[in-house]
Amino acid sequence: MYEPIRTKSVHTMAEPEFPHRSRGEELDIQLAGHLAALLAVTDELRALPAGAGGGPGSELDPAADRIAEQVARLRRGRRPVRSTAPGGAGAARADTLHRRAHALAGRALVVAASRADTAAAILAAERMDAHAAALDVSSAALSAAH
Repeated sequence: MYEPIRTKSVHTMAEPEFPHRSRGEELDIQLAGHLAALLAVTDELRALPAGAGGGPGSELDPAADRIAEQVARLRRGRRPVRSTAPGGAGAARADTLHRRAHALAGRALVVAASRADTAAAILAAERMDAHAAALDVSSAALSAAH
C-alpha cells in the first residue's frame, strides 16, 4: 500500500560536517571574552590620571596582569591584546569605567561559577569588590563636595 522510504531523512541530511564544541569549550570562550573585556576596561582605568580614579602604579596593575593570565590560560596560551590608549580625564569617566568593569566582572563570575573555574571566579569576585569600593569612595567624595 505504501512505498518504503528510500531517501535519507531530512534530519540526517542536515548533519553538519564540522566538529561541535562541547559545553565546556563554549563556556571557556565566553569566560575568556568577558575577562578580555574586563581587561580592556581595566587598562582604560590604568590610563586615567591618578586623581581621576585610576593611574599606573595603582592596584590596577597587578589586577590587569592577573586578568591577562586567566585570559591566556582560557585561550590555551594566546595572550590578550592590551590597550595603551591614553585615557580621558575626569571622575565621571572613572565612575563609568568602574560601573562597566563591575558589570563585566559579574558576568565573568557567573560563567566561571557555571564551569566550576575557581581561580577565575575568585578573580572576578575580587574585581567586583574592588570596583564597587571605588564607586563607593567616588560617591562619598562627591557627596562631601556638595
